This record gives sequence, structure tokens and C-alpha cells, in this order.
Amino acid sequence: SPPEEVEDASEPTKRDRSHLENTLKLNEEKPADDVSGVLQRLRKIYHSSIKPLEHSYRYNELRQHEITDGEITSKPMVLFLGPWSVGKSSMINYLLGLDNTPYQLYTGAEPTTSEFTVIMHGPKLKTIEGIVMAADSARSFSPLEKFGQNFLEKLIGIEVPHKLLERVTFVDTPGIIENRKQQERGYPFNDVCQWFIDRADLIFVVFDPTKLDVGLELEMLFRQLKGRESQIRIILNKADSLATQELMRVYGALFWSLAPLINVTEPPRVYVSSFWPHDYQPETHRDLFLKEEISLLEDLNQVIENRMENKIAFIRQHAIRVRIHALLVDRYLQTYKDKMTFFSDGELVFRDIVEDPDRFFIFKSILAKTNVSKFDLPNREAYKDFFGINPITSFKLLSQQCSYMGGCFLEKIEKAITRELPDLLGSIGLGKKPNVLSCDVTGCGETPKNRYRKP
Repeated sequence: SPPEEVEDASEPTKRDRSHLENTLKLNEEKPADDVSGVLQRLRKIYHSSIKPLEHSYRYNELRQHEITDGEITSKPMVLFLGPWSVGKSSMINYLLGLDNTPYQLYTGAEPTTSEFTVIMHGPKLKTIEGIVMAADSARSFSPLEKFGQNFLEKLIGIEVPHKLLERVTFVDTPGIIENRKQQERGYPFNDVCQWFIDRADLIFVVFDPTKLDVGLELEMLFRQLKGRESQIRIILNKADSLATQELMRVYGALFWSLAPLINVTEPPRVYVSSFWPHDYQPETHRDLFLKEEISLLEDLNQVIENRMENKIAFIRQHAIRVRIHALLVDRYLQTYKDKMTFFSDGELVFRDIVEDPDRFFIFKSILAKTNVSKFDLPNREAYKDFFGINPITSFKLLSQQCSYMGGCFLEKIEKAITRELPDLLGSIGLGKKPNVLSCDVTGCGETPKNRYRKP
């Protein structure tokens, strides 16, 4: 359209994108490793060794976390969080080269993104309604239905035929507006954020130099990120909008305001750069910003390359929890059977046990079993609710869940935890070439080299 041509005259120069393509290996013909075989084996282990026990003891009603096939086969997810208008959408546009295409994410100085936008791979550019995404069980977003119709209207998917999206999915979130009440959004914003946080492989928390005020919403967000510190990367964006001295001050101020929110020994990595397509402002540290950007891209690449390891570890963690849940329900049931006599009132007997499981050593007896950590034990209160909706008589003892052909459920899940999943993990390690990253240049490597020791 003609107005755009007028703008072009004063359009700032675009920066070169070759480092993006090289670091993210966008020009390679096919992804470096073929994961479909490993995924098939992982699905098979899940369906044959973990799911039967999960199903039999209704684990989903305790944790509300059912693993769908979509979740097993889903790509790594990168989540963008932060205050409004700090450049989250611009950063995604830049990484995918969507600027000036009909599908660029809407950006501007006002709070523009009011939806959760999932940017994923597809054969051609198209938009998908949230209601459609939630209805499709092959995608990993069907559990989002539980947040209600109001939320699904605020969920949108965009399919883009981009090489990077064959290996990763981006999620753009509505910016945090400090003085806004949750109720005004019309859906449980924090719960939805938590859902995405729990599933994200990498979480970019983006700030810009002019919005460093940490208010209640941001504090709440960091509380939700507890336990996920290794996935968090903090980005100080628009760094070329400041003079060097000013930038140093802002960098210090950012750390100062975040320090009380992140109580970990290892502070998260902070990237200082300007993530958008225009060239860096003159008289700023372009070399530093470019190195930081390449460092961040290598970080992203690392997550993509480790995706199978993370998936297998995630399924194994899930299996450990399912096993503990099954052992507990079995123990409750055994105790109930031991206490029942011909004349007892079943409900009263069971109420005693649920009200005070410690009197019957239920949790202690599970800890005495092999491979159970006290940190993995669920909350006692959770079982009051669980048995409130699932009568104890509707379960079978573990010893009765065996068949001549199929073996025992408990043995199968234990074999998956101790042998099959670790073996699957080992098989990936063997096939992988060690990554040759240019970390010497960018310092993205985990272990610092001792420069004073002679080689």
C-alpha cells in the first residue's frame, strides 16, 4: 500500500541476519538428528509400562496432569514473559524474519498483545482459533480447555512455514501490567502462565531499560518460576537505546530489583542486546550486543538439541510419581482390608484411615520401600480429596494387577524407571556427535576454562 512506500524513505537500515541462519543451522537440509524412532520407543514405553498403572489408580485426579501423545511428541517450547511493551513480540518477529509480512506479530508502544499466541510450524501461513487448538488432541494444547471459554478466546495459534519452527514452538504472552487486576482479564491469568511455565523448555523474561519497576504482578510471576531457575534467561532488551554509562546503571538496577525474587546460588544468565531487525544505534557497543545475541541463539540451539533427553527425563519423573501414588493407594487399601471385620461399617473404618494415615504408618511404610524419596511423596491432604471422589472399594490391590501374559503393572513401571528409560537415554548419547559450539567466542559454555593452566 502507498503509505508504506513513503515510510520506506526514512526506514532505518536492517541488520544482517547471516549470524541467525548460521547459529540456528537454518540452512541445513534436514534436522541434525532423526528423533522419530526414539519418540516411537518412548511412546511405547509410556503406553505399555506407565499408562496402565496411571489409569488403574486414577493418577490424573490427584495431579490433574494427563500426558497426551501430543505432549510426548511436542517440540521444545520457548516462552516469552515480561512487562508490556518490552519487545517480546518484536523479538519473535525478528527471530523468524516475520517483519513486514502479513503474519508479523502486532507490536507498538501501547500494550498490544492481549492474547497468548502460539507460533508453530505449518505448511503455509495460517491462523488457528484457540477453541480449535484445544479441540485437537494431537496438539499438546487440549488440557488448556480447563481454563474456560473466556481464556480460549484469548488463545491464538499461528502456523508459519519456517525452518526454526520445525524444531521449536514459541509462545508470546500478554505483557504484565502492574496496576491491572486479574479479574479484569476474565480468566485465571496466573494459572494459565503456570501451565505454560510448567511445560516450557526455555523461559525468556524480557525487560527494557525504561520498565524496571518490579511490582506485585512481576513478583507473583517470579514466585511461579520457582524451581524452574535453570530454564530462565533474563533479557535486557533495547540496550542500544542507552549510552554506555547509563546501560551499566540500568544493568545494576535490574539485578538489584530481581535479587530478592530469585533466591538461587547460581544467578540466571542475563543477555544484554537489542533484539529486533533494525541496525544497532550508532556509538553503541555493537560488538558486545552481537556477541550476546549469538550467545542467546546458541543457548536456544542447545535446548533444541537436548530435547529428547529432556523428554525422556520428564516421562521418567512422571513414572516415579505414578509409582509412588500406586504404592500409596495400595497401602491405604491393604490397611482398610486388614481393619474390616464382618460387622464394621466400611465408610467409618476408611474415614479413620484417611483422617490420620500416620496412625497406620501409611506414608512411613512407603518410604521404607526402595527408590522412594521423601521429597516425592504427595501431600496427605491431597488424599482426603482424592478418596472423597474415588471410593477405596473401587481400587484393586497391586498384587491383583498381574496377568499371565502381561506380567504385573508394578514390575513393568519399575522396569521402565530403572532400565528402559535410562537405556533409551543412553542410546541417544551414543548416536550424538559432541556439539561444536563457538562458545570460546561467546562464553556460553557451562564450565569456565582455566586460562592459566598449560594445555
